[in-house]
Amino acid sequence: MAPPILKLDDIFLSFGGSPLLAGANLQVEPGDRICLVGRNGSGKSTLMKIAAGLAEAQSGEIFRHPSATIRYLEQAPDFGAHKTVEAYAMSGLGPGDDPYRVTYLLEHLGLKGDENPANLSGGEARRAALARAMAPEPDILLLDEPTNHLDLNTIEWLESELTRSRSAIVLISHDRRFLEKVSNATVWLDRGMARRLDRGFAHFEEWRDQVLEQEELEQHKLGKAIEREEHWLRYGVTARRKRNMRRLGELQTMRKDYRGHKGPQGTVQASVADARESGKLVIEAEKITKTYGERTIVAPFSIRVHRGDRIGLIGPNGAGKTTLLKMLTGQLAPDTGTVKLGTNLEIATLDQRREDLNLNDTLAHYLTDGRGENLLVNGEQRHVTGYMKDFLFQPEQARTPIQQLSGGERARLMLARILARPTNLLILDEPTNDLDIETLDLLQEIVAGFNGTVILVSHDRDFLDRTVTSTIAPANPDAPDGRWIEYAGGYTDMLAQRKGIEAERRQAEAKKDKPKDESAAAPAPEKAKGKLSYKQKFALENLPKQMDEAEKKAAKLEEKMADANFFTKDPAGFSKTAAELEKLRNQIAAWEEEWLELEMLREELEG
Repeated sequence: MAPPILKLDDIFLSFGGSPLLAGANLQVEPGDRICLVGRNGSGKSTLMKIAAGLAEAQSGEIFRHPSATIRYLEQAPDFGAHKTVEAYAMSGLGPGDDPYRVTYLLEHLGLKGDENPANLSGGEARRAALARAMAPEPDILLLDEPTNHLDLNTIEWLESELTRSRSAIVLISHDRRFLEKVSNATVWLDRGMARRLDRGFAHFEEWRDQVLEQEELEQHKLGKAIEREEHWLRYGVTARRKRNMRRLGELQTMRKDYRGHKGPQGTVQASVADARESGKLVIEAEKITKTYGERTIVAPFSIRVHRGDRIGLIGPNGAGKTTLLKMLTGQLAPDTGTVKLGTNLEIATLDQRREDLNLNDTLAHYLTDGRGENLLVNGEQRHVTGYMKDFLFQPEQARTPIQQLSGGERARLMLARILARPTNLLILDEPTNDLDIETLDLLQEIVAGFNGTVILVSHDRDFLDRTVTSTIAPANPDAPDGRWIEYAGGYTDMLAQRKGIEAERRQAEAKKDKPKDESAAAPAPEKAKGKLSYKQKFALENLPKQMDEAEKKAAKLEEKMADANFFTKDPAGFSKTAAELEKLRNQIAAWEEEWLELEMLREELEG
């Protein structure tokens, strides 16, 4: 094992109240690709800043190899007196570093280099900071949310760039697929402590659940041990005084440990406030266009959005996603064509730029719009502090200014506000930015189970695959020309359909370009189309019934496991039920895949 080039031991930091970091450790060795995960506000960014030397711990030991170079991706870069982005990025290079790296990185990050830093958007500033951090190829690269404000093509390029990099990497990200592809180790920051798993993020959630389950079991055992000792104390035969005093001391220690145990932070409890049902046709756009100067942002595009649709909108930065979204929702008139909005629409919007946030507002004032201490959620009056708890905010934070919140906490606060308002059309612009994995899971469930209609802009491939029913993307992603296409399914489905379309196009071109040979034999008559076998037809007809029955059985098992006392009363039964549920879910997934393949085969055979 190589010696560490960075080591943080027993790091402690508190801002009053519960410690933010209470004995956290972090060790980085050459070749490490560590993803740092944890809830919003758990101290991930703070620990990374301590590692970079930009923040100080109140206690603990820090070792940095004397010859190691460290670069940190700044959330809010300071451009100082640099007149261009290129000059700023070059300033991060060392004496022996290659200046061409700056040009290469800026080009792939969508920057020319001659931009004035004073005129950059927040996303452009982050990309400039990313180029500056990566250019020297440091020994340790510390990246805090590197995929924010990057489009899908750039995220995929960054994945391959980091995979090839010689730097040891510590990164924080909300993008599951990015973490899975880049990481080879995981550090979980939880309740001030850091636990390490020497495997990538793909294995994290299973491991985390096992750790929490074991912790709950140990706490249960400790409670039972205390009960036994208390019974001995009251009713046991009196033994030697010294021995009794020792056991009494052990009992007091056990009681202290039991009372002092701090369980894992809860999960966000939320759902969308119900609104009256919209009309069946939510949006009808007919041949809409938009041009700025000589550039076509939207060529003639038509779409019908029905109630219950969940549509993802993707594309490179600057392709016109926001413009198209505003046209579809009636906020921007098209140059030509028409947009008709359906009846009874109640729209709620989550804006990625956080323009709705007044940083001087308190949390309570923002959630209630300044109308006292209560807000109406699903027709029920809720006190603001009670509603805040659903989103993991403490009651004492009610009077805290928003500017003191982390990026993830601000995203969670905006989510809390829009979910309190009755809506049947959700517009989500980069909703996953800065959210922790657990809140992302909840948002995914909300979107997937929403009774109304959802249109979302996102660069999160995993989130798109799990939520949307169709995806709108540029016809030419490498050089957007205003043409947009709607594909069935999520991001992965869109890629598969694109490959099929491209293969057909190449085949047609090859056939067109092939010289005619008059002497060639006449083409063979087209074969008669085949048909499904009896076994295939039987499976196609019966699989939906099997899946429906299995779903009902799974729902009963989930209801059984939701009983808070089930694990305490019967740990073995709980584990058996969990295994049975997992097996059932895997079976349902296999049946769904088999049915989809058969359905596609049937459609192909029937033409």
